[in-house]
Amino acid sequence: MLNNQTMTTLTDLGLRGMADAFGEQLESVQYLELSFEERFGMLVDREAMDREAKRLATRLRAAKLRHSASIEDLDFHTPRGLDRATIMGFSSSHWVDAHQNILITGPTGVGKSYLACALAFAGIRSGHSAAYRRAPALLSDLALARGDGRYLRVLGTLSRAEILIIDDFGLSVLKGNEASDLLEVLEDRSERKSTIVTSQLPVDSWHEALGDPTISDAVLDRLLCNAHILSMTGASMRTKKSKVAESADEAP
Repeated sequence: MLNNQTMTTLTDLGLRGMADAFGEQLESVQYLELSFEERFGMLVDREAMDREAKRLATRLRAAKLRHSASIEDLDFHTPRGLDRATIMGFSSSHWVDAHQNILITGPTGVGKSYLACALAFAGIRSGHSAAYRRAPALLSDLALARGDGRYLRVLGTLSRAEILIIDDFGLSVLKGNEASDLLEVLEDRSERKSTIVTSQLPVDSWHEALGDPTISDAVLDRLLCNAHILSMTGASMRTKKSKVAESADEAP
């Protein structure tokens, strides 16, 4: 009866991890060999792991990453210009702590977005917040926000993300206020937060894609400061997967 009361109290206090672990200890005789200190330490560890798992899940939901990706699952066998040691080095998220940017370029379908999400997930796993936005949707949202009075609020939300992915940059030349809107986003983040940008265009072509020469200089200055540039090559991974699927369908 006392044990049931303890379980209820732990749950009421929001210590669900400890309650679950305590229940497991009651159901198994193997824990009887352990000291009180050891058993209590296991309860505390379980609660800490349970809370961290919930925080991780919350950060992942908020990030809305396009792909469920991790650095450990990246394909290094297919030639894509990725150096395993370099990419694995990003798993510690030191680049986020140092407020560095990562610029990923390469042809369509080569896996730029997947890599960006894998890098962001490494940061999320290390305790950082992240947000994923496709460049066209981001610029469209900023234009709408400029018109309905939410502009500063949207910029504030973007600035709080410790890792911001801007995917598919440079699909078309920026027009109107788009370049200045992008500059506002990056100005709030420069040397304070980390930004990942993916593009089919090589970095030396981004100046033209940004349109306004003066704003282009300012945008690139903030992006290239403390930046790692990853130039991917090779054929589309989508085409490769499609061929593999076709071969599987044709197999006897």
